[in-house]
Amino acid sequence: MTPGRRSGVRLGASAERDVLLRRVVAELVGTGFLVAAVVGSGIAAQRFSPHDTGLQLLENSVVTGAVLVALILALQPVSASFNPVITLVERALGRVSTTTAVGLVVAQVVGGLMGVVAANLMFDLPAVNVSTHHRGGAGLLLGEVVATLGLVVVVFGALRSPRIETVAFAVGGYITGAYWFTSSTSFANPAVTVARTLSDTFAGIAPASAPGFVLMQVLGGVLGAGLVLVLHPPSTRTFPSAEEKR
Repeated sequence: MTPGRRSGVRLGASAERDVLLRRVVAELVGTGFLVAAVVGSGIAAQRFSPHDTGLQLLENSVVTGAVLVALILALQPVSASFNPVITLVERALGRVSTTTAVGLVVAQVVGGLMGVVAANLMFDLPAVNVSTHHRGGAGLLLGEVVATLGLVVVVFGALRSPRIETVAFAVGGYITGAYWFTSSTSFANPAVTVARTLSDTFAGIAPASAPGFVLMQVLGGVLGAGLVLVLHPPSTRTFPSAEEKR
């Protein structure tokens, strides 16, 4: 959520490459830790509360929301989208270039895969453990549209706040709540969805179910971007960078 320009001044080619590299690393690391938190807390919840699905979801959601707040606070000065949908909306709104968007999306997907492997290994599971947890049906797919649309509105609304930490708490709080009010438990992130196909645990999703979820997330992102434009039209829309807010 931080553009590769500083206070409206265009950087030199070398400086722009350095900024892009740092952003790619931040997105890779951040998405990796996010997925490790989602999957790892899901495995722990399944083991600690084996007979109570509701408690498992509560444990999973609280950990995910808390880690998300911490990661955004730590990495937002560099880059903290951790989500291809958010990055693509940033591109659509002109906050990042196409080259930057591609680099960040690739980093998010790779980071997510690294995170799920780390989570599996931490809990003595095979590094790649393909999920058999099928998730489908109109209700769950609609849940992904709603979850992602809401996330986009929350992110780009919070970015208008003069206090940079607002985004972290808004996003962490929204994701924690969306675990519960959406039928799909709010994946709302293509990189996280793809990574979770490699975990045959509480947090997993079968590979056959993932394309439908990703498609609905993209649709939710498109609808969310449209709503952002309605709520914050170009004449009044300002999304300052973290560096500009200091």
